[in-house]
Amino acid sequence: MRVKKLDLSTSGVRVVVLNDEDASKLNLYGLDRVKIKKRNRCVIAILDISDGMVKKGEVGCFKEVSDSLNLKNRDEVKIEYIKKPRSIYYIKEKLDGKVLDKPKINEIVKDLVEDGLSEIEVTYFVSGCYRNGLNLEEVSNLTKAIVKNSKRLKLGKKVVDKHGIGGVPNNRTSMIIVPILAAAGLIVPKTSSRAITSPSGTSDTMEMFSNVDFTVKEIEKIVRKTNGCLVWGGTKELASADDKLIKIERPLSLDPEGIMLASIMSKKFSVGAKKLLIDIPVGKTAKIKNMKKALHLKNRFINLGKKLGMKVKVLISDGRQPVGNGVGVALEARDVLRVLKNEGVEDLKEKSVLMAGIILEMSGFKNGKEKALEILESGDAYDKFKEIVKAQKGKVREIKLSKIKYDFKSSKNGKVVSIDNKMINQVCRILGCPRDKESGMYLDVKVGNKVINGQILFSVYAKNRKKLKESLGLLKKVIKID
Repeated sequence: MRVKKLDLSTSGVRVVVLNDEDASKLNLYGLDRVKIKKRNRCVIAILDISDGMVKKGEVGCFKEVSDSLNLKNRDEVKIEYIKKPRSIYYIKEKLDGKVLDKPKINEIVKDLVEDGLSEIEVTYFVSGCYRNGLNLEEVSNLTKAIVKNSKRLKLGKKVVDKHGIGGVPNNRTSMIIVPILAAAGLIVPKTSSRAITSPSGTSDTMEMFSNVDFTVKEIEKIVRKTNGCLVWGGTKELASADDKLIKIERPLSLDPEGIMLASIMSKKFSVGAKKLLIDIPVGKTAKIKNMKKALHLKNRFINLGKKLGMKVKVLISDGRQPVGNGVGVALEARDVLRVLKNEGVEDLKEKSVLMAGIILEMSGFKNGKEKALEILESGDAYDKFKEIVKAQKGKVREIKLSKIKYDFKSSKNGKVVSIDNKMINQVCRILGCPRDKESGMYLDVKVGNKVINGQILFSVYAKNRKKLKESLGLLKKVIKID
């Protein structure tokens, strides 16, 4: 059949399109799996059927198929039906509540990485894990399968890492902890996410200074040169199955605990981390809302770490309010620089030093917190940060904010009793975060502070006045004063 290249992409699964008459002659149906072969190369694709998109004798190829086989319009290819992979039957077992063994989980992940499963089939797997859960052995096997079917960094035995499970605005500790640890001689290949529902992710914030998108080989080169990196964890080479699962979870906000654990641990396992600190913020408007859930997750992380040969410690931290003052890409970057330059933002500094100190002690240092504070206040951490930024093809520069600003003031005397993390996220997203990097919110007060009538509680920044106006109705819900 003749190739017709289609300007369409799924950003993952390979898809081809046949004319209805051709599909009927070949006894093929929509969502069948087919093998597309060009000479001695072939790929597996999901079939779609159309009356008008392609003519008889043509096979329409989505971008993923065309790129995989280096196809050109009117190239001749063969198309044939292939059976469903065994992994589909294992997915059905999970939907039925059965426990999956290591070979079955590996088969599912292998087909997922090789784009052998449709999004519908992956959704059923996520749904099965959400409905029936994964025991510790399944989580361990899922973690190992994700790593086995991806590339890994090879950086030696001193590799350490940290991870925050999210739910608290700013909390940009990684950009301070990594240079502290790297300056102390530890290896810290930190991979981080971009914002999904928050105003900024670590990678978005780091992008204010440097590139964050690198191949595995480039990451290894940066780390060997500087001891650390702050890069985007979405590269297809590292734990790629994890990103495919997240893509499915996101629209329905599904976050099965077992997949969440495997997602985090596979990223850390793939960078070669031997020692890992997990930060679990707890608060009424944080991701984890009570201590019971936090302690449950703490035990699961530690036990999973043992199965994976990793030393894991868990910090249960205060998630009642943002850590730092700025929320939004540029504002969070400014907070990071202020800490590294010893110019303030005390809560972000205190938490970063505490966490860096724990990791230093896990690695054999005595008086870890004091050592971390010494590295920070001496300027060594800032020098190391600039070194990492330079290695990532960037430059530390002055942070600019939007000129459109609105100060929200207190309407009475009183005390700050609560700050709503979720409302801050909502306001900042309306203001344009994370796309509008110079937009966001700057908090002038924290929980427990006394305020007077007319005092500025926070300021919001927007790219244009329309977005600012859209946010105004929600501002009074951010801070509660009694």
